[in-house]
Amino acid sequence: MTDKRTPESVTISPRDIKFDVNGARNGHWLGGDPVGTAVMNALSLTFPDGERMFMDAVKAYRPQLEGKLLQDVKDFITQEAIHSREHHLLNELIDREKYPVEYVEAEVRNRVKFARDGGPMRMLIGTICLEHFTAMMADLMQEQIEIFDGTDPSITAMWRWHAMEETEHKAVAYDVFMEVTKDWRPLKRYMRRCISMLIISQNFTTNITKYASALLEADSYSPDEARKAVKAYLWRKPSLFGKGWKAWLAWFKPGFHPWDHDNRDLMESWKAEFDAKATNEQATALA
Repeated sequence: MTDKRTPESVTISPRDIKFDVNGARNGHWLGGDPVGTAVMNALSLTFPDGERMFMDAVKAYRPQLEGKLLQDVKDFITQEAIHSREHHLLNELIDREKYPVEYVEAEVRNRVKFARDGGPMRMLIGTICLEHFTAMMADLMQEQIEIFDGTDPSITAMWRWHAMEETEHKAVAYDVFMEVTKDWRPLKRYMRRCISMLIISQNFTTNITKYASALLEADSYSPDEARKAVKAYLWRKPSLFGKGWKAWLAWFKPGFHPWDHDNRDLMESWKAEFDAKATNEQATALA
């Protein structure tokens, strides 16, 4: 059986858009919700270092790639670089005197260092697992846009843009993995990615809970109150992690590919919106 790949019609389009995130200076920028803001800030704080690792993970294998996949990798790297830039700007606006931002950033750096120290394949497998998580969360953000009610429109647009591009490139690193391991025994490849997903799922969900709880404690929540509130947000309502269980389980199906869940229709209107925004920004810059 031929390994599945991203459909030929799916292309990656880097959109160099700059967002005004100054509304994040107002503390609880997610519609005034301290819990939701803590969760989203915790996620955002993982992105700059994490996405740089994702870029380096696929860069390491470029000599083994060609054709459309090589172009997809180049475009993936460009998208992730822009995502990292925009989240860095958002992260810089979190009140560092009030919130333990440096603690969270140090924890993220240690996690990324562990992946890097394991070499290119550990980095690549970590990337495919975490890209599956970001694609799952992107789905939920698109389906539950009401979580951004009361949020500055420019910040909302930034998260929507990020979600749309995560959907667009959700299979690039996975395709790289499938290509560079094509000589592995199928069982070895399957077991490696499944065991890695179990480990990374435990670590990622635990760490986001820990980081968000630490941020929430700075808002005068007790450690127990903070942890309960964050867990409720992630697993019950709006259930940023919990509602993705079907997509998560799909990973363990032999022959899985991220585009088995073909949600291009869901992101089509957002894609048109941000294509137009990117074109307008480029035209303005050249004027």
